[in-house]
Amino acid sequence: MNRVAFKLSSYTLKTLSGFSRARITIQGQSNIPEGSVVFCANHFTRIETVFLPYHIHSITGRQVWSLAARELFDVPVLEGLLRRLGAVSTNAPDRDDLLLKTLLSGDALWIIFPEGMMVKNKKLVKDGRFVLTDDKGELRPHTGAAVVALRCAFFRERLRRLKALKAPEFYRLTKELDLTGIDDILNQSTHIVPVNITYYPANPRDNILGSMAGLLLKKPSRRVMDELMTEGAMLFTGVDITIRFGTPIDMAPYLHHPFLESLLTVKRRIRPFEDLESRQISRQIAIGVMETYMAQVYGLTTINYDHVMAGILKHYPYKREGINRYEFACKVFYAVTCLVLNRVCHVADLLRENQIHLLVDDRFKRISDFLTLAEETGVIRMDGDGRRFFKDQARFYNLSEFHAIRMENPILVMANEVEPVEAAQICLKKIAQMPRRQIRERVRSRIIEKMNMDFTADYAAFFRPDESKNKQIGRPRFLNQTPDSPGVLLIHGYMAAPEEMKNFAQYLYAKGFTVHVPRLKGHGTSPDDLARVGYEQWVESVEEAYVALRHSCSKRFIGGFSTGAGLALELATRVTDYEAVFAVAPPMQLQDMGAHFIPAINAWNTMIRRFRFNAMAREFIDNHPENPHINYLRNPIAGIHQLEMLMEQLAPKLKQITRPVLVVQSRKDPVVNPEGTEKLFHQLGSTVKELYLFDYERHGILIGEGVKRVYQAIENFIRQWV
Repeated sequence: MNRVAFKLSSYTLKTLSGFSRARITIQGQSNIPEGSVVFCANHFTRIETVFLPYHIHSITGRQVWSLAARELFDVPVLEGLLRRLGAVSTNAPDRDDLLLKTLLSGDALWIIFPEGMMVKNKKLVKDGRFVLTDDKGELRPHTGAAVVALRCAFFRERLRRLKALKAPEFYRLTKELDLTGIDDILNQSTHIVPVNITYYPANPRDNILGSMAGLLLKKPSRRVMDELMTEGAMLFTGVDITIRFGTPIDMAPYLHHPFLESLLTVKRRIRPFEDLESRQISRQIAIGVMETYMAQVYGLTTINYDHVMAGILKHYPYKREGINRYEFACKVFYAVTCLVLNRVCHVADLLRENQIHLLVDDRFKRISDFLTLAEETGVIRMDGDGRRFFKDQARFYNLSEFHAIRMENPILVMANEVEPVEAAQICLKKIAQMPRRQIRERVRSRIIEKMNMDFTADYAAFFRPDESKNKQIGRPRFLNQTPDSPGVLLIHGYMAAPEEMKNFAQYLYAKGFTVHVPRLKGHGTSPDDLARVGYEQWVESVEEAYVALRHSCSKRFIGGFSTGAGLALELATRVTDYEAVFAVAPPMQLQDMGAHFIPAINAWNTMIRRFRFNAMAREFIDNHPENPHINYLRNPIAGIHQLEMLMEQLAPKLKQITRPVLVVQSRKDPVVNPEGTEKLFHQLGSTVKELYLFDYERHGILIGEGVKRVYQAIENFIRQWV
């Protein structure tokens, strides 16, 4: 290969990648060893033949050649690019000699796709063995990669021994293989590195290539449309691609077979791997190596939302009344958390994030997009209101035509991809078959466990002896009555902690209510913790507690104080399964606040002009709270900005609240301007809303003298809907 042409082609690919919307993540690159390496990768799309060599070259700095299907070289546009990138046709007459010479010399690394074809249906396992299925029938994965690596390891070891014996055959072989720098070559080793490429989402979608085909071709075949819609989606519609390198397989131990060992020191000229006996023995060894790298290649699959939902749906028990959408979401949520916590497989980074959105409003459309695709491809049928759907189980067993399956039944393709990841498959099947009561209790327990563990971890990480409060101040509180009791979600304020709501929580609990008091992320630890947190994480803290409450009682009320009041109203704009919401001293906007926050706003504006975000996040102003045993004494400017953003995004959504609302405010509040509260009250969309005004000269009217009046007012309001 021409090295200049290779580099020019690499630069071309780098330029083209700027037009692609694919997001590529590379994992396990430290597993790539020095020496002779054969990469064995799964094969789902044609574009892997192009982008995988490019990325391996970027990591290693070495030339990377690959074996590519001969039909690719029949496409004029691709043929030149592939050859410049080091692709060799699988039917090239000098293929085997080229592989051996370039591997031994270290001139190139090689990529071989062991399936020998694109596995469009991702159906790989049958009766515990790797078996490929296409429209022509069943076949086993190729052992070519194993044979190539075995030959390379054999000839390297044979050269070592012949050199030690000073045999003339050593010099003849060196010349025949065109090897220079022989000492360096003999000090190297040969490995196979398994590689897995996972796509999310992997389903075909409209894209520029599909549109062009529709314009240029009168009647494109299903195969053409499948490949253009699938691979065009990979390139142009924003797909996450994870390339994961597995543990390298050292080929040296495979040379210990007695027959191969007997050939290594033969001084005369021999032709290993060519006579019948050699071929039979090497094939037996290669089959074992193939099973090893195939298990790794597919065991390295990066499990994502598609896999989890397809696996859950496939194994979901039949129900005449259909599948409850929320129950399905609960199983998806619990499965994701199990896969992440138990570390039984590789998971996408998205799954490591907080998954509570799946059970609240599905704001990232993970579930809705999946169910829409399942409905469009006939796997499910939605009922009228979308709360239930009915599964066609036959769609998980009746294969579509091989070259159309990615378009006609992508859900089955997703489910198939999980099968080789045995631990994940067992996990998803077990969770899919859990009864409703059990999964709801598991979800509730998992959420409460997470909330407590998050606090413990944050408290340990951000503890400051001179300013962190006693651990009990910040710990979330869960006061549970019987399941038929009404429940109240109480949310504390900015720079405070669950302790702020302790007295009110105990009052409501004594009145027969289940009460959950979450800890907002960044609170109950130290100001340094709060400085790094965004308001979206406060929202997630509230959502977690609300879902736990949902799984604890049938009637629910949402309420909060100050910033907690804003968060209560924010949640009320996105969920509907609550009876009423109450907001005590909600901060409408920072500019609607009184003199208490003016120094903070001035400091914030100054910091905007002088510093970048990281610097701002570390800046604080002094705080003089009404309850110093609870609140922070330093106020992070970044936290004030987050509070401002929370209220700004809430204001236009207040009209979406249609459930009963109670707003409580003190006329003499030194922090929240009552005019801002009245403004908020009038923007509420509810037809049943009440505004209670008190005359306490403090902000925290849920703590201190006269609180019983406030408690009773709120209790009397929510009692109307118990």
